[in-house]
Amino acid sequence: MVMGFSIALIIFSALLMLLVLMHKGKGGGLSDMFGGGMQSSVGGSSVAERNLDRITVVVGLCWFSCIVVLGLLMKLDR
Repeated sequence: MVMGFSIALIIFSALLMLLVLMHKGKGGGLSDMFGGGMQSSVGGSSVAERNLDRITVVVGLCWFSCIVVLGLLMKLDR
């Protein structure tokens, strides 16, 4: 059971990294270094951007729940 949640955590981690990198830069910070500060658009205005936000939140919640379940399983395993 721990192995299954560990694999799910690895998959959710990789997916979460990709989803975060797909977001547009909102200006400031590290996004300026990659050219994100050059674009002046209202963030989250398009349908695709809103859907990407929703998917990122869902994957983030799944990632968090995997961490909590793994922590509980490892604590009860002792």
